[in-house]
Amino acid sequence: MKTKNIFIASFALLLGLMTFSCTEDFVDMNTNPNASTAANPESLLAPTLHDLVWRNQNRAMRLNNEIMQVHVTTVDSREFHRYFIRPTESDYMWRNWYVQLTDIKDMYAKAEESKLAGFETFKGISLVLEAWTFSMLTDMFGDIPYSEANQGKNGNVTPKFDPQRDVYLGLFEKLEEANTLLTSSGDLPGALTEYDPLYAGNALLWRKFGNSLYLRLLLRASGKSESNAISKIQQITESTPAAYPVFSNALESAILPVGNTQPLTSAFFNFRDFDFNGDKGYSEFFINNLNSWQDPRLPIWATISSGIYAGIPSGWSSGQIPERQSTLQVGLKTDPRLGNIMNHAELQFILAEASLKGFIGGDPKAYYETGIESALAHWDLEMPEDLLERPFISWDENWDFDQKMEAIHMQKYFALFFTDFQQWHEYKRTGHPSLIPGEGTLNGGRMPSRFGYPINVQALNAKNYNEAIQRMGPDNINTKVWWNIEE
Repeated sequence: MKTKNIFIASFALLLGLMTFSCTEDFVDMNTNPNASTAANPESLLAPTLHDLVWRNQNRAMRLNNEIMQVHVTTVDSREFHRYFIRPTESDYMWRNWYVQLTDIKDMYAKAEESKLAGFETFKGISLVLEAWTFSMLTDMFGDIPYSEANQGKNGNVTPKFDPQRDVYLGLFEKLEEANTLLTSSGDLPGALTEYDPLYAGNALLWRKFGNSLYLRLLLRASGKSESNAISKIQQITESTPAAYPVFSNALESAILPVGNTQPLTSAFFNFRDFDFNGDKGYSEFFINNLNSWQDPRLPIWATISSGIYAGIPSGWSSGQIPERQSTLQVGLKTDPRLGNIMNHAELQFILAEASLKGFIGGDPKAYYETGIESALAHWDLEMPEDLLERPFISWDENWDFDQKMEAIHMQKYFALFFTDFQQWHEYKRTGHPSLIPGEGTLNGGRMPSRFGYPINVQALNAKNYNEAIQRMGPDNINTKVWWNIEE
């Protein structure tokens, strides 16, 4: 992982003055009480990035990792690994993603107003961040406030819910505009680079992030013909690739280096070791696969238990609490590589699947193997010479389609370690990698398809909420989102 030069003392001062909102008021999704109406676009960028990654790390730990058998709780009352998700879990991400969208939209508006050096670049950056944040919201909930979102200061605190199809098409438009703006605007000038902790104002790298994100969302929507996603994937990768640059190596990945140094601290910076790993252990699924490959990431990620790396079953029955085995290495608490937003390895696995399905040319095996190498490079590891020939990892051309999808998504699963809820979204879309629900799993053993809407949204925006569920289906964890419904 590359070392990033961050000279943002002003960000540290800003964080010292800011407090994160704890209000439960529905207006939070439309207005950010922490935002300054006079803020310059550069003062919004770093705090927004930090807050998004910080909260994504927090909920990846609490929710995604339990649902997706990364690790398993040893607390009987916490039942995410059994597919039991209380409605109250929805509020945290809904509220905080929308709060940051207010700042992201303000970044665009302030850049437009100022017309100062770099304003077009800030507009492009804000559009990439807006597409990323809205994509996390819609992939978790389905239909969401989009076209009328974040308009509380204009008096609209009950925005309509847009169908997810329309949200996705809107995100594609934003990423197109971002690519256009960043193509012509150039890098952030002079001292403004110090306000960008991700790419130091490099417009080309922001384009590569935006277009790589574009491919993530296009592949997710590729099962819906009205998205025109397959044609766009072909355009980006084959017809006009020079117009849509994407990540070309692991060093270009979108990784916010959160760790133990202010102002970019990890979500787990102040955790005691026990808070971080004392009530959970890695799952059998997670550890057994890494063991089968003799994966070099194991000592970075996991502790040894009784002389070996071992996991515990996910979905264990109530009252049958297993004994912890391997746990998270405490060094992960402040490991900057855990600030992953999207990496080059994920992109390679996207291309491997697109090639396997015939959306693009190329060799899925080559993309698959490059993805494995890049996933190790993310952790500053060189690929062992024989890794690609090892059992359970070596690509076999005689595999059928499903076996090849399983291989691609098994490796993608590990490349997405602690990347918000991306493991879950990919599993919902593909059914890979093959997870086996435990004996104590609830919900009929069915993987949740979405989160229910926050309770306060149901109460304070009832008319638009009811219209959304009439369109989508019941507001429960089994109603599928648009891109997950087969045509």
